[in-house]
Amino acid sequence: MADLKNTLSDIVKAIVDTPDEVVIVESETNDSITLTLTVAPDDMGMVIGKHGKIAKAIRSVIKAVAVNAGISKRVNVDIR
Repeated sequence: MADLKNTLSDIVKAIVDTPDEVVIVESETNDSITLTLTVAPDDMGMVIGKHGKIAKAIRSVIKAVAVNAGISKRVNVDIR
């Protein structure tokens, strides 16, 4: 099974200036998995992108990884 947390971490650390400050907290309920992403305040714009395009792309990739791994739960990525 794919590790969604590590996949998200690899993606985000590649695009931010301070990868040491990337923190991901995974929480799971009966029907969903939520990955809460926290980055340095200066890196927030890089993660969100213009009009949220980068954030949307990150969410799409994580959902595709979950589907490919056979995870039937809903996967959410919250950026804080």
